[in-house]
Order: sequence, then structure tokens, then C-alpha cells
Amino acid sequence: MKKGQASRTAEYVALFRALESSLPQNRRLFEDPYARRFLGPRLALVATLSRLPGAAEIISRFIDHRWAGARSSSVARTRLIDDMIRAALDRRIEQLVILGAGFDSRAYRMDALKDVTVFEVDHPSTRAKKQRILGRALGDFPSRVRFVATDFHEVELDRAMKGAGYSNTAPTFILWEGVTPYLSETAVDATLRWCADAATGSELLFTYVHRAVLDDPEAFAGTQRLFATLKAAGEEWKFGIDPTDLAGFLSKRGLCLEQDIGSTEYRARYLPQVTRTMRGYEFYRIALARVP
Repeated sequence: MKKGQASRTAEYVALFRALESSLPQNRRLFEDPYARRFLGPRLALVATLSRLPGAAEIISRFIDHRWAGARSSSVARTRLIDDMIRAALDRRIEQLVILGAGFDSRAYRMDALKDVTVFEVDHPSTRAKKQRILGRALGDFPSRVRFVATDFHEVELDRAMKGAGYSNTAPTFILWEGVTPYLSETAVDATLRWCADAATGSELLFTYVHRAVLDDPEAFAGTQRLFATLKAAGEEWKFGIDPTDLAGFLSKRGLCLEQDIGSTEYRARYLPQVTRTMRGYEFYRIALARVP
């Protein structure tokens, strides 16, 4: 992230959600009525054009050609995480912590969260932009939503969360989406150890990239243009995990691996019609861990 600016990649992901929300109700995976509000003028124009009949499909195909797999992986991941949060609510969680919240709007678009305290944790620049934009859309923020400013590189999470009213004795679901690749191993380690201090039975859902995409990018489709885009945004990837090492990696940090799902699997689950021809983002994965 460039100093003083909100995350550029967070804006791209918001565009993907806006495009998905423009599809007919019987075809979209979810509806995010706030996504287009986070877009700058150029991407906002794209989102506006997507409202024209058939335009969302054309724009999506262009994006899929230019950044192989990024959009389809992102929207399938959004739906999967929505479903996993709903499943966690059935297990009576009391708190949702969104680490690196970016332009995530689940606290406002998911009715299932109306009785849950939500902590949105992010870099001060991204948090400030989000609060400004959503403030115009919502008027007053729900009292159950707490905004927490922190920098994962500076490892101030424990103090910041306690100051916001977080309880490590309440059943909690922690979401850490789209963040770990941008951090150092030290920052990832410190954050995972903080997560492991949550109440017994609490869950952590986080995304990560296969270590091999950093060591040998050309082994995966579409990485040349993707990595160029990340470099231009000042948001290059630094950290990955080999899936075969994941259980041990988490165990050393006090967490128990429950599920590890690759983008090929969750894209096939929600977008079977594109899975037969779509390549790209096979290195992206979702892990669900539990506090034992």
C-alpha cells in the first residue's frame, strides 16, 4: 500500500463485487449494495456501465482475459466466506473480527449479523476512507460495529483490540481475508498467535497463497500481469505457505487446522459453468482453523 492511500487491490475487489451484484438476481452469488461506493471515478464508470443489459458479462469476460482467474476466484471466495460465517452464527458466535477489513461490507449487508458485535480492523488510511464513504451511505453507523485502526507490520493488535472492547473470553469468528500475502512472516506469526488467544472453540478463517507462486510465478497461469499490477499499486506479495506444511505451521502457533480449500475447489462449487474453461489463481486458498 502506498503511504497515505487506501489499498488499491481492495478497490479492485470491490469492483468485482459490484459487477457480481449487477447480474440478475437468479444468477448472482450475492448482493453487495455498497461495493460501487468504494470505487474511484474510473472504476465507478465501469461499475455504472455494468448496469446496462448484458454489460456485466462482457466486462467480466474482459477482466477474466486480462487477469486470469482473479475475478471469478474473488466472487466465489466472497460467497464461500458468507456461507461459512452463517454456519458459524449457527454455532452461536458473539463476536466477528474482520482483520484487514478493507472495503468489506458484511457488517451492513448481512442481516444474519444484526445481533453480533463486529470489529473492523485495518490500516488507518483504508479505515478512514471506508468510514467517510459508508458514513454518507448509512448516516449513523450501527453501535455494534467497532472500527479499529492498526498496522499489522507494527504488531499493535492486542492493545488496539482491548481498547475497542474486544473480549478474548467470548466465542469469536475471526476473518482475515486477502491480507497475509502482503505481510512479513513476523507479522503473520504475531497475528496468528493473537488469534490463538481467543476463547476456546473460536474460529479463524484466513486466505493465503501457495508458497510456490512466489518462488516460481511462471508455474501458474496469469501471474505475469497480476504481479505487474500488484507492483504498480505498491502492494507486492511477500508471504506464502506450502499447503502441505499448513497444519504444522498453525499448530506451532496454537491453532488447529479444520479445512484447507483451494480456489479450484470453491470456484467449481459456486461457478461450475466457468470452471471447465477458466484458469488462473489456482495458488489462492482458504483455511479454517480452530482455537483448541
